[in-house]
Amino acid sequence: MSLSSREMLARLVAFPSVSTSSNLDLIHFCRDWLQSYGVESNLVMSPEGDKANLYATIGPQVEGGIVFSGHTDVVPVEGQAWTSDPWTLTERDGKLYGRGATDMKGFDALVLALVPEMVKAPLKRPVHIALSYDEELACRGAPSMVRRMAETLPTPAAVIVGEPTRHAVVTGHKASVQIRTDVTGFAVHSSRIDQGVSAVMNAARLIAWHEDVMEENRRRADPESTFEPPYTTLHCGMMVGGTAANIVSSSAWFYSDIRAIPTESPLDYLDRYKAYIRDVIEPRMKAVIPQTGVSVELIAEVPGLRPESDGEAERWTRRITGDNATHVVAYGTEAGLFQREGWSTVVCGPGDIAQAHQPDEYIEVSELEAGERLLRRIVHDLCA
Repeated sequence: MSLSSREMLARLVAFPSVSTSSNLDLIHFCRDWLQSYGVESNLVMSPEGDKANLYATIGPQVEGGIVFSGHTDVVPVEGQAWTSDPWTLTERDGKLYGRGATDMKGFDALVLALVPEMVKAPLKRPVHIALSYDEELACRGAPSMVRRMAETLPTPAAVIVGEPTRHAVVTGHKASVQIRTDVTGFAVHSSRIDQGVSAVMNAARLIAWHEDVMEENRRRADPESTFEPPYTTLHCGMMVGGTAANIVSSSAWFYSDIRAIPTESPLDYLDRYKAYIRDVIEPRMKAVIPQTGVSVELIAEVPGLRPESDGEAERWTRRITGDNATHVVAYGTEAGLFQREGWSTVVCGPGDIAQAHQPDEYIEVSELEAGERLLRRIVHDLCA
């Protein structure tokens, strides 16, 4: 049995592999698909055992191959106004609609659909397929897979992370950290707030610090920077706290992230944040109730992608795509994890990032077709 890239995409979209759920059904499908063509897969499980990364090799176990890297998780659809079932691939006017169609099951589908051709091809250098979990949760799944691949595989010449770039060759993106901040206050009736410590109000001060620092960065941004926006950003995306309007809150917590331009480090900003808590926020809290305070947990760190001097991945994909412009992106990917292992890496894939995470997410049929042509050229190169 063979599947076209469109048929494969329909299969993948049908798995509701939201990051908060298991991806094992999808991974087992991919493993079985590869096995049906005699390709053995390696699974790298999550600590809880409910998710897995998968990597596999087609062709000889020699150096100089290429890694096609994609993630299997998608963001939720709740609260979004979809006009068709997000878990059923639907074609309208040359566009294929479904959650993950662009981000990034479109690329995954291209790679998997071409497995029969890869197996038949007289490869002299290998194709390595890498599929991760929890990329949407600050790349939590890929680090263990990348480490295992570095330990067990011959060094590849290039890694292509197939995030949606409309096949532009992206050679740089920001580094980021994801943080959880917990604030412990002291509850009293709001009429005697002077005797309590509000966790919510102190959390608000900390969230405002994020915005104040980002505004400083915006004012001093380099107008020649190719990043959009051209400065390090700090953002709070989720906050929980308090029990009632008339109770001084005893607890609050929030998630935030810091996305740093290449000349800066998100960890330096994290140090500044902790110093602000230690020197400004906690002294005022503890002066009222000593057992109050703030704790900060680093949830995840995503390394940035740096432009490489004479990088093989860039040279290869530029020759195949014909794209010779310079491209960087503000969002993070798993590319920096591969590059950190010393593997030449770029981001290049079908679809438009503007569709990612949106209701009625879609990928154009033309983008899927262009991706097929690109991957076939790469496989042809590996036979030379």
